[in-house]
Amino acid sequence: MSDDSDDTVALSFDPAQVEVWRHLLASVAEEMGVALERTAYSPNIKERFDHSCALFDAEGRLLAQAAHIPVHLGAMPLMLATLRAHVPWHPGDMWLCNDPRYGGTHLPDLTLVAPVFHDGELLGFVASRAHHADIGGMAPGSLPLSTELCQEGLILPPVRLVCAGQVQEDIVQILCANSRTPAERRGDLAAQVAANETGTRRLRALVERYGRDEFRRRTVENIAYAAEAVRRALHALPEGVYAARDFLDDDGLDARDILIAVTVTVDGGMKRRITFDFTGSAPQVRGPLNATEAITRSACYYVVRCLVPQEVPTNAGCFEPITVVAPEGTVVNARFPAAVAGGNVETSQRIVDVVLRALALAAPDRVPAASQGTMNNVTIGGYDPVHRRSFAYYETLGGGAGGAPAGDGAHAIHTHMTNTRNTPVETLESHYPLRVRAYRIADGTGGAGVHRGGDGLVREIELLVPCTISLLTERRRHPPYGLNAAPGAPGKQWLTWPDGTRQDLPGKWSGYCPAHTVLTVQTPGGGGWSPVMQADSVDAAAETGETEECPAR
Repeated sequence: MSDDSDDTVALSFDPAQVEVWRHLLASVAEEMGVALERTAYSPNIKERFDHSCALFDAEGRLLAQAAHIPVHLGAMPLMLATLRAHVPWHPGDMWLCNDPRYGGTHLPDLTLVAPVFHDGELLGFVASRAHHADIGGMAPGSLPLSTELCQEGLILPPVRLVCAGQVQEDIVQILCANSRTPAERRGDLAAQVAANETGTRRLRALVERYGRDEFRRRTVENIAYAAEAVRRALHALPEGVYAARDFLDDDGLDARDILIAVTVTVDGGMKRRITFDFTGSAPQVRGPLNATEAITRSACYYVVRCLVPQEVPTNAGCFEPITVVAPEGTVVNARFPAAVAGGNVETSQRIVDVVLRALALAAPDRVPAASQGTMNNVTIGGYDPVHRRSFAYYETLGGGAGGAPAGDGAHAIHTHMTNTRNTPVETLESHYPLRVRAYRIADGTGGAGVHRGGDGLVREIELLVPCTISLLTERRRHPPYGLNAAPGAPGKQWLTWPDGTRQDLPGKWSGYCPAHTVLTVQTPGGGGWSPVMQADSVDAAAETGETEECPAR
């Protein structure tokens, strides 16, 4: 436990109680997630599970999170810390926010926070974050090729969605009026309210069962235990300074080869710490690939959490030994009103890649090669004449996982900062005027090595009505790197027009397409992994210039 903590907890823990309370607290977040999934309206939340739930103590420290979306969960503590400084908390209230200036990630991610009181005392907070498939902006799906935040949709500073237990209909109407799919927004907001109500009941029930003193004692113990567990995991890394860099393909407008650089320092002796310093990364760009500070912190927290055994509680203690330096005005911590739609989904993935590349120098026997490094964002919107309504389809597509010391990478899977499912074909075709023409593994796209990278996938969608398509993808120019092995194949996408002609598309693109146009997306494979340089892998990787590793300094 850190020396500056206000709580005094012996470093000899009761392992049985730690385990019991780890599950008790996590079960609250998990049940919130189930309530959200089962009551949501949109396929993006109901089928793809593009949402996250967590609970916090009265000081705003993360107590537990469900196994949902890493990019959501690691960013929520910063939003809650900001809201605690700006919001008056009262029983029965819930506050809604998506503004990056308050710890938001990108505008489609709406976060709803509820304080939990018991006998007039603030026990903590429950929070749900859900990706709403359209909240306005210049393109259906609210992930456009934007140049400023206002083009990406409705910006919500903290607003009280629920006051004294009553949903504020005027706030709901404002949000619905700014969306192309108002019925979905209303239904998904109601699902978030239901999730928070579920979390509030369960957290109160814990306190009623065990008492406030026991609740506080065990939550503080769990936080301290997690901090010590992370420090123990960091002891497995040799002290030193490790540097790496990687590039985003472009910002969709004019910037290319956007540098993300990191220096990782492992130090501290018995009080082990790790610092991620992104000084030297590219300045913020004109297009929508800028990340907020919350996103960069979230990516670093995720990587460190992957180094720790799974049975350790995931709470604020996991973050105590971690320092993140993200200079303001750079692509990893952009200033308002920078466009940030793709920072959450694409830049977060590249931050993970570059951090893992640096840590591979410290722990080559533990770190995998690069996975696909993109979420392959596809949004398709238009008017459905059968159901007489506008629609906005949004999906992220899986790809290849990187080869790892333990074995080959998995095929066609979501990796790292996303943890969603695919939209089932049956749901997609029944909910939208679209037809899935093909959905298969892209054989041979994983990088060669002693342990091969996983293969990407191919998804082919026919438009049954005229639509606007927007693509926000990465790893089309810079393939996923291999570690002492070959890189994965880069992704690609193309249109087949109704007359049968084909048009290859860049990684970021938006345009109007007539009915019976077919969009095909092939996602990247993962990089290969080898313990030492293999001659055939060197030859294969040399063609892409991806073999060089940055040395430790």
